[in-house]
Amino acid sequence: MLISIVIPCYNSQDTIEKVVDLCVEEFKKIDGYECEFVLVNDYSKDRTYESIKRCAAKYPFVKGIDLAKNFGQHNAIMAGLQHTNGELIMGMDDDMQTHPSQIHKFIEKMNEGYDLVYGRYQTRKFSWFKNLTSKISDFIVWHMIERPKGITACSFWLAKKYVRDEIIKYDNYNLYLQVLFYRTTNHIANVDIEHFSREVGTSNYTFKKLLRLFLSCINYTVIPLRFSMLLGGIFAVIGVIGALVVFVRRILDPTMVLGWSSLMCAMFLFFGIVLFMLGIVGEYIGKIMLNLNKTPQYVVRETINVAVEKQEAETVSRAGMEPQIAAGMERQTAAGMEPQIAAGMEPQIDMGMRRNKVQENEAAATTDRGESE
Repeated sequence: MLISIVIPCYNSQDTIEKVVDLCVEEFKKIDGYECEFVLVNDYSKDRTYESIKRCAAKYPFVKGIDLAKNFGQHNAIMAGLQHTNGELIMGMDDDMQTHPSQIHKFIEKMNEGYDLVYGRYQTRKFSWFKNLTSKISDFIVWHMIERPKGITACSFWLAKKYVRDEIIKYDNYNLYLQVLFYRTTNHIANVDIEHFSREVGTSNYTFKKLLRLFLSCINYTVIPLRFSMLLGGIFAVIGVIGALVVFVRRILDPTMVLGWSSLMCAMFLFFGIVLFMLGIVGEYIGKIMLNLNKTPQYVVRETINVAVEKQEAETVSRAGMEPQIAAGMERQTAAGMEPQIAAGMEPQIDMGMRRNKVQENEAAATTDRGESE
């Protein structure tokens, strides 16, 4: 069985070749399985694409894709999913933290009948900041997105081909692959794996990128809008109650002085909430505009070992279609000729009938003359 491994690459010139080599060695130990790679260069600042070229030259089953700009990890994975041929598709990172030695665990878990298997790190070896943001994001996404209980998502996963086929139908600009997985199937499981330390460099996820990834969840839920409506209703009730309290106190104590500072604090609070809610609505409107403008998920600048494969597929497709096209043309020709044949025969039939009638009349006239004589 063929497993397609999609790896988004960003500034990984020192690790991506090692990842591929270790994966190849790992698959030699697993009977009945073979692998192919789709390496997607997400506009790296170093010579990552040169490393991908070397991998493609070394292994014919390695495909390389070079994106024209930095579109983000999930968009890069989507670009790679378009060129997978395996019955199973695996996603992993390029930094050796999702280690190839753990691949067999995914296959064993998948054989239990699941459609999607996520790795679950026994000990997370990210930085404290990445661990903090991941926990906050997981908590919020857990309450915003419907997903099976007890499932932990990560960037190391294995899915069936039909899941991939459903994922690539999504054509909007903002991507959050985990949400697309959750809305495709509930046959999901976790498998405990070891999380390795990063061998080279630091995480490429900045706070800005993490925030942008988190905001992409808005594409898949209306809970923030419902929350803003609920919050607005709560503060409206609080405002009415506060106004009644001030009114009653003013009646009971006409000398009471209304404070300017408390009024300003209340205004800042309420206006801040209003602007925050407007920001949420603006996010929805902005994403609608991006989707209506057909903002691309990714733009491919160059490919390796992909164009030839596509050309061969098109040639096979055309070869298979030629007999059907010829048969269809014959049927259309025959169907198109029938009216013309019928139209051409009608005058000839009419003329023949008239000629026969004239001959019959002449014969009758001759007979009459003979009898009269």
